[in-house]
Amino acid sequence: QVQLAESGGGLVRPGGSLRLSCAASGSIFSINAMAWYRQASGKQRELVARIISGGSSNYADSVKGRFTISREYDKNTVYLQMNSLKPEDTAVYYCNADISRTHWGIFLNYWGQGTQVTVSS
Repeated sequence: QVQLAESGGGLVRPGGSLRLSCAASGSIFSINAMAWYRQASGKQRELVARIISGGSSNYADSVKGRFTISREYDKNTVYLQMNSLKPEDTAVYYCNADISRTHWGIFLNYWGQGTQVTVSS
């Protein structure tokens, strides 16, 4: 079993900051990419940021310069530092990871349960 557990969501005023965390646990041999997605009410889920095992990352245009994704490899944890938050950042944020449970190199994709981020005055 593999689980992704997000934390750090909440209510913040426009211009504020939040830091999301996602820890992967269970039977894990290797993790390749880890990512954050979000889904606003009535909209499709979209990629926010992604970081691969080599450290390269990419961001949605809407969050570039405001959000930073990072990883702690020894803790199987990914973070999303969100600064200068806007009301349009309000959404449920989901952690996503490509995880191999054995040395055979077969990676499966896993999702967390999501954490709500609300940006409102």
